[in-house]
Amino acid sequence: MSADQPTVLVVEDEAAQREVLSYNLEAEGFRVSRAEDGEQALILIEEVAPDIIVLDWMLPNVSGIEVCRQIKSRPETRQVPVIMLSARSEEVDKVRGLETGADDYVVKPYSVVELMARVRAQLRRTRPATVGERLHYDDIILDSETHKVTRSEQPLKLGPTEFRLLSTFMEKPGRVWTREQLLDRVWGRDIYVDTRTVDVHIGRLRKALCQFGGNDPLRTVRGAGYALG
Repeated sequence: MSADQPTVLVVEDEAAQREVLSYNLEAEGFRVSRAEDGEQALILIEEVAPDIIVLDWMLPNVSGIEVCRQIKSRPETRQVPVIMLSARSEEVDKVRGLETGADDYVVKPYSVVELMARVRAQLRRTRPATVGERLHYDDIILDSETHKVTRSEQPLKLGPTEFRLLSTFMEKPGRVWTREQLLDRVWGRDIYVDTRTVDVHIGRLRKALCQFGGNDPLRTVRGAGYALG
């Protein structure tokens, strides 16, 4: 599976529910990590850096509400969307879940098709390229469905790695990415690549973006990494 496919962390203590969710998410093309309780979830959030979390309210040890509270209180994870699953259908419970920071609230029993749509809706906001959205930055357009990039209406030739790098930058213009973060997002956590490889591909991306002229939109932040704009 491509390294730029979004990772979903499924936190569910009921094994059957966890497997049904995981199966359907993987069938949709997502990478899936699984946790069966709140403590394991908090560890995996650090290790896996998921793009979205599907989180059950009723969990052993640490409740889903507390997991959500911790996710949203940390600067490095507060932007990660959380979809809360709960058998609690009362409005007061839904309000509590949303006030804790959950981005969406789904009552059990739920439609798997509807849940998949909600996952994609959240990712459309935080990782639009992974759900087929066109990205725009200045005079650069990246079409993630057709894998085409243009600048000032001129088609650019990019290798697959350079395409994934540009997609990462264009999803969050202005954000400074460290080499390690780019390695995780573009190459994948389970592949060992030297951090200097990032510099090589950034150089190729710069060359491709400027092949018909124009300013270099990529910024090197000394001691930190790279950013778009």
